[in-house]
Amino acid sequence: MDIKKYLDSTYLKTPSQSGLSEAETEEKVKQIILEAIDNGFYLVMIRPDFVEMARQMIDQAGADVKVGTVIGFPEGTLNYKLKLAEAQKAINDGADELDYVVNYEAFKRGEKDYVKKEVFEGSLLAIHNGKVAKWIIEVAALTDEQIAELTALIRDVVVQTIGMDKASLVFVKSSTGFYQTEDDKPNGATPESIKIMLKNAGELPVKAAGGVRNYDEAVKMVELGVQRIGTSSAKAIADGGEAQEGY
Repeated sequence: MDIKKYLDSTYLKTPSQSGLSEAETEEKVKQIILEAIDNGFYLVMIRPDFVEMARQMIDQAGADVKVGTVIGFPEGTLNYKLKLAEAQKAINDGADELDYVVNYEAFKRGEKDYVKKEVFEGSLLAIHNGKVAKWIIEVAALTDEQIAELTALIRDVVVQTIGMDKASLVFVKSSTGFYQTEDDKPNGATPESIKIMLKNAGELPVKAAGGVRNYDEAVKMVELGVQRIGTSSAKAIADGGEAQEGY
């Protein structure tokens, strides 16, 4: 299997999280972008501050690599209007795909109308600008029942208000990779959580992010039905090795 076409090569750590300086972080992001160009990965996923740089580098190289970024990251609690403003700036800077963190805490509190509103507005903004939207539900923060319900909620909003013909442009995504779990429990995609998402996503595609450690695991995710895989170890996975990073 040509796993590269499924890989979103990802680097989302801030300088404080990585222990690098701002200059070293920018250099690290440049390396990730060049690696994506050289290896033909589907997409490079970086923080909003680096979208413009990524767009320029990829365009100058004449490469067919998409630029993705995260919105409302990583907690998802940012007011949806601020998420929309962040998303619009990313679009203006050249992003192809917008990975929103859904307000899963609001969902858990029962504020489902609010969550529906942000999913509708965020998806519509992306689609009207010819972009792809993804909704990160943070499976490690949810029970199996909540994973099923939140996935179905996103599905229904997209199908009922935006339309079945646009469903393929809105993903449900498993994880940020930054959620802190207890007792060393997985904080990313697992086969179990992905199966629940796939069962409830309907026509919406699913992205497995975090937890995919090697080529065999990536292939298994694709065989389950995911259309994209987010990883900070894209090259290692594509080369048949083991992921070195935590995401």
